[in-house]
Amino acid sequence: MALEKPYLDVPGTTIFDAEQSRRGYHLNQFCMSLMKAENRARFKADERAYLDEWAMTEEQKLGVLARDLNRCIALGGNIYFLAKIGATDGKSFQQMAGSMTGMSETQYRDMMIAGGRSIEGNRYIGEDGDAQAQHQPQGRG
Repeated sequence: MALEKPYLDVPGTTIFDAEQSRRGYHLNQFCMSLMKAENRARFKADERAYLDEWAMTEEQKLGVLARDLNRCIALGGNIYFLAKIGATDGKSFQQMAGSMTGMSETQYRDMMIAGGRSIEGNRYIGEDGDAQAQHQPQGRG
């Protein structure tokens, strides 16, 4: 019996659950390796060679090389681990988050100071009652 995951229908959101954790295990372990100065130096000296030491998928490696954090998250990366890549590059978390939204750091900061992004279009499908039936147990009646 498959585990029901009603949270998968939140637009623009990837939930880091057990499945994502398994998918991104090696990617996240790579990120954690960047906590050590010698590993950061090795990575910066030859990023591809360092990544090839990890049992990551090619798509995960390409995501890291491109610094495409959204892609890395979709491939099992956890933002708290991925932040180590940004720190290695000398970027703040705010700079990283801005890059993930397509905004400049200033635009992202201003949006957050103003209360964050609008909830419109960011609720789960059916939250307004239009598709609630899809979340109801089947077989009744």
